[in-house]
Amino acid sequence: MIKTTDELVKIASAGGGFSIDATKRPIEDIIRIASAASSRKSRITVLNVNMKTTDELVQIASAGNGCVVFDM
Repeated sequence: MIKTTDELVKIASAGGGFSIDATKRPIEDIIRIASAASSRKSRITVLNVNMKTTDELVQIASAGNGCVVFDM
């Protein structure tokens, strides 16, 4: 079952870590998830980031405040 962005934000805000596929979600959603993860220091791994620009990855990383790992 695929989780909605709101569900993933809720999980990350509760302290849960997980991997997400960058090709399946818009950049704005990934930033929201990363920001939620930073509030509880949850670990989020973002997969398939090769199609994202460096600026987009910087936005995600900044929102995650050290809680995001990119799988390149």
